[in-house]
Amino acid sequence: MKGRIALVTGAGQGIGRACALDLAAAGARVVVAARSVDKLEAVAAEIVAAGGEAHAVALDVGSADSVTAAFKQVQKDVGAVEILVNNAGITRDGVAVRMSEEDWGAVLETNLTGAFRCAKAAMRGMMKARWGRIVNVTSVVGQSGSPGQANYVSSKAGLIGLTKSLALELAPRGVTVNAVAPGFIETAMTDVLPEEHKSHILDRVPLGRIGSGAEIAAAVRFLASDEASYVTGHTVNVNGGMYLG
Repeated sequence: MKGRIALVTGAGQGIGRACALDLAAAGARVVVAARSVDKLEAVAAEIVAAGGEAHAVALDVGSADSVTAAFKQVQKDVGAVEILVNNAGITRDGVAVRMSEEDWGAVLETNLTGAFRCAKAAMRGMMKARWGRIVNVTSVVGQSGSPGQANYVSSKAGLIGLTKSLALELAPRGVTVNAVAPGFIETAMTDVLPEEHKSHILDRVPLGRIGSGAEIAAAVRFLASDEASYVTGHTVNVNGGMYLG
């Protein structure tokens, strides 16, 4: 993927950061995007220090105006996005009976509608070039369900459906659309969990350990590469055996 322009949302930390570093190491010109520019600058500097090319852009996937402005800026400063990794996401957990419509809507707006916005902004250029890669980062819970996360689960399950529909629409133009479903991965989101809760989750992982962002990034890199040119509409499970579907 040498010279390909890749944009990664939620790239300031965790899985997004790992994806940005891996794509850059594979030769992509990486645009790191998130709401917090400070963290992005650090990731971009890390890529440049390793000999890669990186650009940071402020992007709030929850805002249609922000997405439009960010993609225009990337087009002007770097070029048309050829690889899009939809990774940005939030959680607002709570049991459904007490979940507010605000918490429901905020998670769907960011995790699902945000991914749709970014895909829509990128796909026209990909279709024109007759080459493109869209990789949506979903979750094991989007397949298995999870108590106390009706909003998050729905958004991640929706991403799998979005992946399949876009794959069918864009295949005639040489654009592939796939998803990666991480299991229990070491990120800022999981670091704050109580040790007892972490232990309970690990009991459900046959491989018996927490996964790393680099392991998710490896799957994303494959789906973004020419080697995956005949793979589309697929969800790659990277979950240590936590869910076998």
